[in-house]
Amino acid sequence: MVVLEVATRLLEPVRQQMAVVLAPVYFLAELPYLAGGGLSDVVATRGTLLERTREQERQLLELSHVAQQYYALKTENERLRALLGSRARLPSAVLIAELTGVVPAPETHQVILDKGATDGVTVGAPVIDAYGLFGRVIETHRYTSRVLLVTDANHAVPVQINRNGVRSIAGGTGDPVLLELENVPITADITEGDLVETSGLGGGFPAGYPVGRVASVRIESASAFALVQVEPMAELDRSRHLLVILDAPSGTVSPGGAEAATANPSGLPRSGAEQPPAGRQSSGAAPAAPQPAAPAATETDT
Repeated sequence: MVVLEVATRLLEPVRQQMAVVLAPVYFLAELPYLAGGGLSDVVATRGTLLERTREQERQLLELSHVAQQYYALKTENERLRALLGSRARLPSAVLIAELTGVVPAPETHQVILDKGATDGVTVGAPVIDAYGLFGRVIETHRYTSRVLLVTDANHAVPVQINRNGVRSIAGGTGDPVLLELENVPITADITEGDLVETSGLGGGFPAGYPVGRVASVRIESASAFALVQVEPMAELDRSRHLLVILDAPSGTVSPGGAEAATANPSGLPRSGAEQPPAGRQSSGAAPAAPQPAAPAATETDT
């Protein structure tokens, strides 16, 4: 039959009929293997999908973290652009510093920067943010420095009214949102909304830099001086990146040495009509080292 099938193929119809008859037998014989393979594929596919889902969740968390960092970096970049834009108003070399800490003392307004003596920061260097005068360096270490804010009760800076040039001294009140102009005659031409800027007198601070805006002017009949309150321009409670003016002219320090610097941490000369009220006391915190005398600043803001 084998020879006959190979030679003549006469048995092919019989073979086809037998294949049709035996097909169900083959199917029943292979059914366990088919079922096992299909179930294995189903289980494997489910495990793969679970693993893929876990991987996608992990990637989603990573991308969410990256997105949050991107938003923070975008906001920080905008602040830095605004900060660097203020360099056009400064005739000086500046150093970008980041605020890394706040001095935890209720009676003082001081912060810590991440730049110190190795970066060229010196005692007395003015510090600004993107909006106005922030304070002044009163202590330096190798890698950090301490800044006295403009609102501290021991800080004072010579200022003038931008509108008419009326001069005064803006002293800190201890209130984080207010300064006071000292010894302002009741006849002085100062009104609410006036821009107060540094005058450059006495050195130490460049002239023409924004300090604040006049918030109120109160005149009492029994006083020879007006009470003028100023809101600082600098965002003292939220600015993170600051500019340290490295080559600002130094203010004159009186011959009292360290004791005199402690009594006046800002290092500014106070004489004549610009003497502060007798009630202004020093907290004795972070005394500044004496500095050599230097001529008053002649540069003006452009």
